[in-house]
Amino acid sequence: MPVSPNQGSTGGGDAVALTGSHFTGTTAVRYGARKAASFTVVSDTTTATVTPSGNGAAPVSVTTPGGTGVVGTFYYLPPPTFRITSPPAGSLVGGNTVILTGLNLYTTSEVRFGTQAAAFTVDSDSQLTVAVPAAASAGPVTITVRTRGGIADTVTYTYLDPPSLTVVTLDSGPVGGGNLVVITGTGFSYTTGVTFDGTPVTSFRIASDTEIDALVPAGALGPADVSITTLGGTTTATNAYTYLGSFAVLGGASVTNTGATSVTGDLGVSPGVSVTGFPPGQITGTIHITDAAATAAHADLVATYNNAAAQIPDASISGDIGGLTLTPGVYNAASSIGLTGTLTLDAQGDRNARWIFQIGSTLTTATASGVLLVNGAMARNIIWQIGSSGTLGTDSILAGRFLAAISITVTTGVTVNGQTLARDGSVTLDTNTITRPW
Repeated sequence: MPVSPNQGSTGGGDAVALTGSHFTGTTAVRYGARKAASFTVVSDTTTATVTPSGNGAAPVSVTTPGGTGVVGTFYYLPPPTFRITSPPAGSLVGGNTVILTGLNLYTTSEVRFGTQAAAFTVDSDSQLTVAVPAAASAGPVTITVRTRGGIADTVTYTYLDPPSLTVVTLDSGPVGGGNLVVITGTGFSYTTGVTFDGTPVTSFRIASDTEIDALVPAGALGPADVSITTLGGTTTATNAYTYLGSFAVLGGASVTNTGATSVTGDLGVSPGVSVTGFPPGQITGTIHITDAAATAAHADLVATYNNAAAQIPDASISGDIGGLTLTPGVYNAASSIGLTGTLTLDAQGDRNARWIFQIGSTLTTATASGVLLVNGAMARNIIWQIGSSGTLGTDSILAGRFLAAISITVTTGVTVNGQTLARDGSVTLDTNTITRPW
């Protein structure tokens, strides 16, 4: 080829070799009407030149004492322009494919992400398919495309660290799902999926790089792993969420009721077979008598009771705990506990704050006693693990999950925001309001 290469930038500055004959004594080289930026006669058959700026197809002429002759044509190419199709981000390991679309890409000779060269395919003058190279650290880098027409480097690509998951709030809810939780952490901007024990959430919203709001899917009773997948990778928080049962009242031997009790949630018995007093009692839920649901609930009660009893205490309590204000923790009583007046539970702004009361023998609440929840405290996060039996006093207003080894007696007018669950014996109700707290 007498002009090599025969294509280059409109801005000039390209090194071009001319081949022919009788170049000795050359006095001028022109690209169209413009003089070459420089030229050097290498031999009688070769001249090295640097192109001036120009446009379109330019005849290349050489002038010597013997005259002027055209040795070929040089084609000025406009510089490339491009943009990256969404998403302009990915993991540090690279390997994903991105599409660059634009103009004047046909002569692309190099694509770089920062300093890293990328493999690419020229699909057409308006499209490149590029395999993203790996990177050493997270952050934005410049994508550079080099063609014979010039360089374009105004587009960025962001390498992402894998996400991190700090906490799920609230971190428990019904096995049927459908409740809203807030997931906090880092690196959420490019989230593509959220799962609970491998099941995709019903829906999710990326509120910010540090927050995802999600509707929990249905799941199996017990703890569940929560996974976040982003363009930067996947992270899993083990046992970050707990699926809770649907029962508000459960007896091991029987459930009996007197009066206009209202139960929101399921009511059941297992392994016993006796449920009486409904009606007049009313249930917003289902009665289960030693069926699969009741059997599973009883097994969960046993496991939850044993787990609560096994926790290492943070503090000891004794006598009557009315009038106290307690922050989250595990509180242990060697024998019986009473509650007269009001017990205040202060979550200190943590909606996942938990209390476990390990009571060696009985729990007795006095008439008109109460549990007051403040600063984000939630009834679902309070467990009363009662070593023998519990008696909830007349007109008490109580909160938490009452788990008794033997029996629970809920006297007249008691309101429970929580559960009354008796492992081995009976739950006795009398004109009460019991609402499952999820």
